[in-house]
Amino acid sequence: MTATSPQTETGPPPPPEGEPAAAQGHLPAKGMARASAVMAAGTLVSRVLGFVRTALLAVAIGSTTLVADIFEKSNTVPNVLYLLLAGGMFNVVLVPQLIKAARRPDRGADYTSRLLTLTAAVLAVFTVLLTLAAYPIMVTLTRGWTEPMLALGTAFAIWTLPQIFFYGLYAVTGQVLNANARFGWYMWAPVLNNVIAIGVILSFIITFGQYAASDDQLTEWTAQQTIWLAAGHTVGIIAQAALLLWPLSRLGLRLRPKFGLKGMGLASTGKIAGWTLVTMLIGNLANLAYMRLISGATATRADMGELGAAVPGEYAANVAELIAILPHSVFVLSIATVLFNQLARAMDLRRYGRSREIINEGLRIFAIPVMFSMVAVLVLAGPLGRIFGGAAADANLAGAAIGQLLVLLALGMPFRSASFYLMRVFYSAEDAKTPMLIYAIIAAVGLTTAYGLATVVDGENIAYLVIGLFSALHVLQYLICHLLVVRRWGGYDFASVLSAYLRSGACAAVAGAAGAGTLWLLGGYSWGFAWESIFTAVASCAVVGVVMAVVFVLMLRWLKVEEFTAAIAPLARRLPALSRLAR
Repeated sequence: MTATSPQTETGPPPPPEGEPAAAQGHLPAKGMARASAVMAAGTLVSRVLGFVRTALLAVAIGSTTLVADIFEKSNTVPNVLYLLLAGGMFNVVLVPQLIKAARRPDRGADYTSRLLTLTAAVLAVFTVLLTLAAYPIMVTLTRGWTEPMLALGTAFAIWTLPQIFFYGLYAVTGQVLNANARFGWYMWAPVLNNVIAIGVILSFIITFGQYAASDDQLTEWTAQQTIWLAAGHTVGIIAQAALLLWPLSRLGLRLRPKFGLKGMGLASTGKIAGWTLVTMLIGNLANLAYMRLISGATATRADMGELGAAVPGEYAANVAELIAILPHSVFVLSIATVLFNQLARAMDLRRYGRSREIINEGLRIFAIPVMFSMVAVLVLAGPLGRIFGGAAADANLAGAAIGQLLVLLALGMPFRSASFYLMRVFYSAEDAKTPMLIYAIIAAVGLTTAYGLATVVDGENIAYLVIGLFSALHVLQYLICHLLVVRRWGGYDFASVLSAYLRSGACAAVAGAAGAGTLWLLGGYSWGFAWESIFTAVASCAVVGVVMAVVFVLMLRWLKVEEFTAAIAPLARRLPALSRLAR
């Protein structure tokens, strides 16, 4: 799924009543910890395989090429359209009712049967209609594409748009399993999808060869290649959904097709769900609009010959976002999830002093991983881009283009994480209206600015404009959130938060200098070893990452950064070897 919109990763959490049944006491603490570990492991493995798939796809069809962008558009649109048309309804409105139904004497068999039947029927209709409308969809969601480009995009889309049905089936089936304390399957199923996708791409490379810079892809591309690549990826999504049907059948719910909307909870979802649906709608529409703008780079590249490899398009933008969002997903999301429960409890008890303390604590804790990640991405932007630049003669140009996008995204990382957390403050107070208004403001400002500037910016620079704008919007979003939080609940000691970021930033800067020196020795700034191949880029990132991590930890200890000491103290009590770092 494309994740380049500022709203994508900051969508609202499920309403409080949407918590999995097991989290409400159906599993003991030890079992819950085990389930969390299994889910986290599945997510991590899936992410790693996703990176492998993305790197291999660049080898197969390039990363800043016409076909790469056309396929990226066709393969990401089904997920966005699913979320736009049905994802919010199923996840926000119906799933909370599913959790409640699981407590009934029939363990929710009747409700689950109705939900799955409704899901299949609605998604089947949507999928058929959207697949039939593949061409007008490609015309609407692209900018400046020629007829041959639209024709290839439509051919891809005919094979990928059926994914909409299976995305929905996977999402709802996974929630049914979670509601019945069958965790893990939902998180591990995407691993199968990625394994199949990797197999499809490897077999594509073996059969058709890897992309070469001299290829004239539009004229040489065949129907067999289209079916192999597009249908192969759809098979992965089908398998991801089908895998969940086996554990579903073992729940003992005696499910059967059952039509009828009675008791589905459509009329009693409440204001929170309503505002949340609007928020998701705004975010996904904005995402489609931003990606339409970036698609203009694809049309521009067609007239630039060999220099076109240096022009980032939709594929490069999504790869850069995939890399930049990883630290946020690993560190900030996990910490924010834990603190959200504490915030919700404090807000419910009207202990606003404690709420401000939790807000302050979260923002300060984020400072260490976020500032290090920001500097690490800035230092390693080139080699990171090279990993996903492919293996053709122009791979260095493609990698450099991705690296430049990474630099722009890295500059907004602290504000992205901070605004994300402050948004959770409103949700913890059961206020979904304010976040919706904030998203609406950001979307309006962002789209107006982007489309306004696009009239004076060359197509080859459009991706830089949009990605750079995202970082600016993260800053604006944080400022709005900060002002509204302070106005409503009072100050949360911003001075200490700023101090934490400055001290962590100083440590990260020293680590960055050490990393930059190491990368210089590896030829990272002179088209040397770090740029020779995907393997050398990975090796360079690993070496520089280790150097930076060691220096960063030593600096944190030397400056006695309070947040670091507090974070490592619990581990130090269990691992004596870490006790010196905690002091």
